Amino acid sequence: MQAFSDLLDRLIYTRSRNAKLGLISDFLKSTPDPDRGWILAALTGELDFPNVKASAVRNMAMERVDETLFRLSRDFVGDTAETVALIWPEHSKTSLSEIPSVGQVVDELTAISRSDAPKLLTNFMDLMGANERYALLKLATGGMRVGVSARLAKAAFAQAFEIAVEEIEEVWHALAPPYSELFAWGEGRGDRPNLTGVAFFRPFMLAHPLEDKAVSMTDYAAEWKWDGIRVQIVGTGEDTKLFSRGGDDITQAFPDVAKAFDHDAVLDGELLVRGEFQGGEAASFNALQQRLGRKKVSAKMQAEYPAFVRLYDILFDGQTDLREQSWTNRRQKLEKFAPQLDTERFDISTVLKARDFDHLSEIRDGARDAAIEGVMLKRRDSSYISGRKTGLWYKWKRDPLVADCVMMYAQRGSGKRSSFYSDYTFGCWTEDGELYPVGKAYSGFTDEELKMLDRFVRQNTLNRFGPVREVEKTMVLEVAFDSIHQSKRHKSGLAMRFPRISRIRLDKPAAEADRVQTLANMVT
Repeated sequence: MQAFSDLLDRLIYTRSRNAKLGLISDFLKSTPDPDRGWILAALTGELDFPNVKASAVRNMAMERVDETLFRLSRDFVGDTAETVALIWPEHSKTSLSEIPSVGQVVDELTAISRSDAPKLLTNFMDLMGANERYALLKLATGGMRVGVSARLAKAAFAQAFEIAVEEIEEVWHALAPPYSELFAWGEGRGDRPNLTGVAFFRPFMLAHPLEDKAVSMTDYAAEWKWDGIRVQIVGTGEDTKLFSRGGDDITQAFPDVAKAFDHDAVLDGELLVRGEFQGGEAASFNALQQRLGRKKVSAKMQAEYPAFVRLYDILFDGQTDLREQSWTNRRQKLEKFAPQLDTERFDISTVLKARDFDHLSEIRDGARDAAIEGVMLKRRDSSYISGRKTGLWYKWKRDPLVADCVMMYAQRGSGKRSSFYSDYTFGCWTEDGELYPVGKAYSGFTDEELKMLDRFVRQNTLNRFGPVREVEKTMVLEVAFDSIHQSKRHKSGLAMRFPRISRIRLDKPAAEADRVQTLANMVT
């Protein structure tokens, strides 16, 4: 546990990506099994202890220290695990031999009940110093926030054992922590994990934003970019799984789609929900969101929000790997394959017929209709390559919608933003002159603008609610968002998709900010 806490401490204070890679790589080479496997799982977000709750950790701390002191400290620090680790009363010095290993901690947290988890954590923490307590709580509750993405951790493994990261991605999602097979392969003690007959994830090919450039329609094919989520359908003929772009298994939330696919193939497409409008075409993302993240989906919900996949690509046909072939060849094979499928659950994305780039631009102007995000441009001779490679695929999203909103509440951020009020809830005016919240954003501004907004929050606080402050309704924020939908969960009846701060309107009086009805008129 001490080695893990030292790693986290160094990662927190290391900004360079290459330096972080080196730290994790060296750690994986020098740490024994199974500890390194569990830590790799924690860094990639694959470790979960459902019986350990953040609320229980807070309650544990408030049993040891004054409740007001804890709440004030949590408000200042901005992170529960860090606050508890620092404020926890120190006990008599413990020898290193008494501190449990990561493997021991994982074994006990996995087996513990929810009612007994606080006592176990308390016993562990009484043996540890502040750094080890922080590592323990991050391990137990998740959310490392040390500037390490799952991709970076996998790249560190690849660097440590001199294996291409694409090969790591190929087998990653078919293996379970603590990844003993993966480490055996990396160290030459075993073969590449055999995944024959297993429905496993392959890394997606991704696109770069088009930005301000034109491309030749002779070299590129164009398709609509639909407002759903990208998925991979993996079938073995006996088993079918659906994976999100990040490799998460989402089959349980969409059993109707998986049941309709009984082929040995791997397909790439957009997961959507059929709408009541547009003649059964795709509904907005808001409809799809009703099913995302669920472990069980009732028959009623499946009927109300019928899911289907709009197919983009074919990666495998049986055991034949098609990824090295050109997009044109893969498209032809997809067009031959798709008619075998249930038309209620699968259809094929249309290739747009554009004379030239200017004509495509005209077609794109109508992209806000029918749950369309924009246009995809794919080089006709491109292989299916994992990750992003310049010049092959581009996404040309529609221009965002914009509204002038008034800041209502601000909340402290996490990690390196824990000292700043960086998460802003904003609203628009009703016809009666009230402000109703319409969204929340925590991106789109520069570091200097963050400091200015933080200063505004501190100097214009009306009320405090734990880490949240209500502010004077005088700061106007121009908010960009991709679309807006009706929502019963919000007082305004509206929910923005991907809101971000595009401009701080110091020039605009709050009374001149937009009306809720103006946003309601933007609903598609």
